[in-house]
Amino acid sequence: MPKVKVARKSTWVDMTAMCDVAFLLLTFFILTSNFIQKELVQVVTPTSISEIKVPEVNVMNILVGKDGKVVLGIDNEKYRRELLDKIAKAYSLTFTPKQIEAFGLSNTFGVPVNYLGSVLDMNPEKRYHPENVIGIPSDSTNNQFKEWVRYARQVNPQIKIVIKADKDTPYKKIKDVLGTLQGLNENRYQLITGMEEAPKLPKS
Repeated sequence: MPKVKVARKSTWVDMTAMCDVAFLLLTFFILTSNFIQKELVQVVTPTSISEIKVPEVNVMNILVGKDGKVVLGIDNEKYRRELLDKIAKAYSLTFTPKQIEAFGLSNTFGVPVNYLGSVLDMNPEKRYHPENVIGIPSDSTNNQFKEWVRYARQVNPQIKIVIKADKDTPYKKIKDVLGTLQGLNENRYQLITGMEEAPKLPKS
């Protein structure tokens, strides 16, 4: 008896639902991701075994490069604008609306106040060039860093201080930065380090 041949039919799968889910997931991850901001100074942190998480909001980042340059970063545009206003009044400076807008959009800044206006007039690419990152003065004769920290605390009392220093930064520079913070009674801060595996205890 001859076998009955079943006609072959092409398989068709509706991918509409899967594409919808894929694009929904992609949109979700884009909207909830925290993009890494470009830093004015490159910092190679020392290692430690601490696992304490760094806060993501209400943060003032203090970056200290291996050449001793001090750079600050505030995570909120509103607070950055208020901070610039206080600095302008303290040093009798005037900033144009365009400069204020540029400062509000800058996540980090690292120049003396008398150079700030001219740096803000530059395009972002040139502003981040190493030759234009002079560093905020933090020595005893001209401690502008102290004023930035003082006014940052005033505009946002909930701000948390995070220090990120290069492993080759001179000890004296770190001491100056910590001494300035202690002089402002800022005794609570976090140090950013690279992760290192905890040492294994010998088996008993």
